[in-house]
Amino acid sequence: MRAPVDRFDGFDRDALQFWHELASEMSKDWFAANKQRYDAVWVRPMLTLLRDVARGLAPAYRPFELAEPGVLRIYRDLRFSRDKTPYKTHIAGVIRLAGDRVGEAGHAALYLHLGLDEEYAGVGCYQFDATRTARWRRAVVGAPGRSLLQILGRLRRKGYEPGGYEHYARVPKGFAADHPRAELLKYKGLICRFPAMPARLLYQPALARWLLGHARATAPLVLWARRHLG
Repeated sequence: MRAPVDRFDGFDRDALQFWHELASEMSKDWFAANKQRYDAVWVRPMLTLLRDVARGLAPAYRPFELAEPGVLRIYRDLRFSRDKTPYKTHIAGVIRLAGDRVGEAGHAALYLHLGLDEEYAGVGCYQFDATRTARWRRAVVGAPGRSLLQILGRLRRKGYEPGGYEHYARVPKGFAADHPRAELLKYKGLICRFPAMPARLLYQPALARWLLGHARATAPLVLWARRHLG
């Protein structure tokens, strides 16, 4: 197990073994006995990585500020789920824009998901709350919608796939079904995923540089959302 460091040197090459063991055991006793291991091989390196990226990313977000990076809880929310598995088999780290409360679906300047189920990174707001939904629809049909289309077009030409994390089946009430921006009106959120992570990059210091490059390239989308959705 590695000690805390100030510079990201890559995740341990046997770090994924933790998730395999957790998936097999999935008990509170096992996790309690291995929590220090989880902190050492996943939480501390993740926070170091995110802080490295945040330092390089901050200038791209001026005049807005980035919040202190954080790691989402490993404990699953079981209140409304038939699946009572207590733990997630991945770690998720996020760099939010300052002003978003922890736990809300705010604007992410970087979201990083690593574990057994999937490895991916991206930016954006995966699900608007009621206030942002109303602002989104007003912005999309107005002048801000034109600048958004330009940003989406530039990102797609660079090979990104920006869009909605989920979509409504129909155009919302109050808007024509054939509205020229009908597809945007169906979005429940606004995100942009990064390309697939290169093999073995997880274990290399270069992961920080790779994430920073994509986070800078996609920052205009998040900045648009902060300016027009709050």
